[in-house]
Amino acid sequence: MSENAGLPKHHHEFARAALRCYGRAPDAPLRLLSLSENATYLVDDDDPMVLRVHRPDYNDVDAIRSELAWMSALRSQTPVRTPHLIETTDGDAVQPVAVAGRVLHVDAVTFIPGCTAEEKPEAVGFDELGRITGAMHDHAERWLRPADFTRFRWDLETILSPRARWGDWRAAPNLTDADAAVIGRAVDEITRRLSEFGCGPDRFGLVHADLRMANLMLDPAGPLTVIDFDDSGWSWYLADLGAVVSFIEDSPDCDRIIADWLRGYREVRELPAGHAALIPTFVMTRRIMLSAWIGTHHDSDAAIPLAPTFAAGTAALAERYLGDPAWLRDAIR
Repeated sequence: MSENAGLPKHHHEFARAALRCYGRAPDAPLRLLSLSENATYLVDDDDPMVLRVHRPDYNDVDAIRSELAWMSALRSQTPVRTPHLIETTDGDAVQPVAVAGRVLHVDAVTFIPGCTAEEKPEAVGFDELGRITGAMHDHAERWLRPADFTRFRWDLETILSPRARWGDWRAAPNLTDADAAVIGRAVDEITRRLSEFGCGPDRFGLVHADLRMANLMLDPAGPLTVIDFDDSGWSWYLADLGAVVSFIEDSPDCDRIIADWLRGYREVRELPAGHAALIPTFVMTRRIMLSAWIGTHHDSDAAIPLAPTFAAGTAALAERYLGDPAWLRDAIR
């Protein structure tokens, strides 16, 4: 298992130390489920739950509380299924845990049975995911947020600039000068189009921002469950669709997935034609973001197999974005 640079190597000790805060036995079985921005553990006892150990340099405690507040509000106020927040025995949503003089924050949610959509993509109904996303966006527009609610923004500065939150795409591994030039032209075009599109309240609001297959749980006994709101923040609503096709933007399945998602989304929420016309821009934007992410997470299990060829694939997709007006057009009609 590769190590996230933001987490200490002994992150499992923080999960172990947190068990008492939830009334669990100190020797309860712990199993690492994923290691990305944070370390996520299954407490595999008679009442399974999921513990998340947060990296120290990504979200502060107020932002974590805000993330969990929206997740819980979606669960209680909409048809969207999310994990149930588990509070500590003291009734807190977020627990600071100290190990060897260092403090990290931990939270806990219910365990969702089944598997991720990444493990069984053929079972995913993307029209259902479109309806779920539409319900999330409707809720984001009308929700009376807590006074202390705080989340970051995903905008042109935090996505595409050298100071982007996931890193600078210009530092993507194995990026050649020729490929960088093509991607740079795509970035210029994205910047022009999204600057013209603007950030009005009908197009820019609170989004999940990472609705990729790894963050959807398939429960044989129920609907899709949306997990991991760690990247949720303020952005264009259609950024959520760009995330749905993460890592498969250049595959033949991309058109079908987008068409199915749009069919479901439009059942719940109006999508003006002018907004839909920008879907290729949001797909291209997400691909460039992922190129940056691979560069800053080069030793993660998800990035290692992609790093040798991903930048070249991004440049090829940029060529298509810039030169093929038919790309994705049938899907968004």
